[in-house]
Amino acid sequence: MLTAGIVIAITLVLCTVAALVLYSVRNKRKSTHVGGRHAVASIDTIDITASLSEAKRWGGSDIQVSGFEESAMGLVDRLRSRFMAMGVLTAAIFGTLGIRLWSMQVLLGEDYAQQARQNLYSTVSTVAPRGYIFDADGVPLVKNRTTQTVLASAEVASDRSVVQRLSVLLGIPHNVVRERIRDTSSGAQSQRIVASDVSLREIAFIAEHSTAFPGVSTQSRTVREYPWGALGAHVLGYAGVVAPEQLKNPDEGTNVMMGDITGKSGVEASYNRLLAGDHGQRVVIADVDGTVREVVSETAPTKGNDVYLTLRAPIQQVADKALAAMIAPIDGVIGTGRGVTASLVCIDVRDGGIAALSNYPTYTPESFVGGISTEEYELLNADESHHPLLNRAVAGTYPAASTFKAFTGLAGLEYGFADKERKWVCDGWWTGFGEAYGQGCWNLYGHGPLDFRTGIVVSCDVVFYEIAKGFYEARDKIGDTAMQDFIKRFGFSGPTGVDLKGEATGIIPTPAWRLEYYRDVPEEAPWRPGDLSNMSIGQGNVEVTPLQMAVGYAAVATGKRIRPHILKEVRNSEGEVVVSRGLEEEGDPLNIKEEHLALVRDALHGVAQEDWDVSKTFWAYGLTDAAAKTGTAEVGLPEEGIPDTGWFACWAPYKDPKYVVACVVEEGGAGALSACPLCAEVLSAALRYDEGTLDGKLVPIPGSTGRSLSREELRALHGGGGRGD
Repeated sequence: MLTAGIVIAITLVLCTVAALVLYSVRNKRKSTHVGGRHAVASIDTIDITASLSEAKRWGGSDIQVSGFEESAMGLVDRLRSRFMAMGVLTAAIFGTLGIRLWSMQVLLGEDYAQQARQNLYSTVSTVAPRGYIFDADGVPLVKNRTTQTVLASAEVASDRSVVQRLSVLLGIPHNVVRERIRDTSSGAQSQRIVASDVSLREIAFIAEHSTAFPGVSTQSRTVREYPWGALGAHVLGYAGVVAPEQLKNPDEGTNVMMGDITGKSGVEASYNRLLAGDHGQRVVIADVDGTVREVVSETAPTKGNDVYLTLRAPIQQVADKALAAMIAPIDGVIGTGRGVTASLVCIDVRDGGIAALSNYPTYTPESFVGGISTEEYELLNADESHHPLLNRAVAGTYPAASTFKAFTGLAGLEYGFADKERKWVCDGWWTGFGEAYGQGCWNLYGHGPLDFRTGIVVSCDVVFYEIAKGFYEARDKIGDTAMQDFIKRFGFSGPTGVDLKGEATGIIPTPAWRLEYYRDVPEEAPWRPGDLSNMSIGQGNVEVTPLQMAVGYAAVATGKRIRPHILKEVRNSEGEVVVSRGLEEEGDPLNIKEEHLALVRDALHGVAQEDWDVSKTFWAYGLTDAAAKTGTAEVGLPEEGIPDTGWFACWAPYKDPKYVVACVVEEGGAGALSACPLCAEVLSAALRYDEGTLDGKLVPIPGSTGRSLSREELRALHGGGGRGD
């Protein structure tokens, strides 16, 4: 191309020089003689046709018509110069074209021939299959399968006849086909998926009648397969076509292209970089219509790494089934059982691995394969369906209620505001901060005289109001946030470090937090004594996630704060382990006296043994050596008729902890009646799993139906919520 440019430049210069030379020669040939001045007899206008000889007889001398000659000669000269200029221009044009043709055919002929040969070839990237996801024992939870897909270019949406043919052939409504082709979620220039899982007969028909389907193509693609339905859906997550923002900001170490499948939530998103493989390349010869005639060369794509989780599929199945049976036992309608949502976490405290993580309502990740319909997506995000896509165990925050007393109790022991011998009296009403700031115990009749251990076993609020009073009165010596700072050692008000995206941090309120939170409501901003006493029983502004609660109780059970994780190991395409994870202690040591931990553990063991509702449930599941705590959080005024939120946390065995389980049931009422049975069933399953007596046969778990009772129907069925513990 550079040579051609030089040739054209030289040609233009030569033509310009030639034009200048011709113009110079023409000027030199012009006559400089204009003619002498001669007398010219007047010519009578009467006889304008008189001949010149007659004019001579009129006495005039020889007549000169130099004026006419000059005019004529000037006209000729001007015409000659214009014709010469046109000739020069024409010569320049044809000369340039000639030289250009010569340069193309001779000088650059081989280059253009090479480019023409290259135009025969097209390089096509082939999508790499994603890696599999397995449970801790190698049970495949997410696989791949090959599917036939029909795609269409954007312009097909405006071709009514083609859209109609696709509609008839695929059995999809005309307007649905058109809307799918108009969908730009996979990129404005990409082909749009019209249908997935298309039969081979329909694929063959399109291929045989390609002229009837311009702009339509078919392709074999690998899509995700979730063989167990909604099993562990919030852990596994789902994958979908890469979004435009992901193309601009891909995960580090990944090469994302238009049309790729990428993780959107759960493990699919958190470990997308490991699960995504490397693209292959295929060099093909295609005709002008884009039809592939020959494959010249091909580099096979590299399958992504396989990810093994700490999840135990049989335990996960027990959890998923139990939550669904609690919340929606009748035809999958939310509210026909206890509560409207539930979330549960089971952690193996020996290595920090999450053995089960379950939420209800849930969803089936398979719904997103090939693109989810607008109607279904809206249903999954609707208030009436209670947002099945939300991973409540990690991202949901709730008042901690009385399960929080294990931590505020340890804080009281640490600072000397409680001990093994001290006694308190509960008459159902407490006025430690004055009559104007009186607070009630959940047991309005009172618990009578009791010590610290009994205060935890019966969950007496008055005991913990007294502990809060001790912190408030000593604030000048120990600071305004001594209790809060102690509680944060267990992982509250911060991320647990779990390897799942979207973790919420919760709230442990402080005077500074309250000032910021209520900055637009100045009268509510000051920190009051009641804020501390409310916090001591897990109420007020306290908010925690189920995962934080499980991590906190694991710390009480073991004396160590662990980092929970879902990844066990990663294996490459050759089956070699390239990444593995084990127990990780998070942050600083708890630095809690062993006698204080022993006292609280003994009290929690007493809850499992001595609380009637808890003990009978545990005995029914064969749990005779466990520790536990109930909780019931007020979420509204009694007159509003909104049931309380139930909490429960436990571990077993009591002196040699293996598993800790925490569960919350929103609007489930007393924790001993709602969350306790769920925890007991899952904890029992985990222990039986270790013993090898848990049935490991898996069946697909259905997703939520999206149907729920209205607030009026719930009130008519269950009545209002009453405080319990």
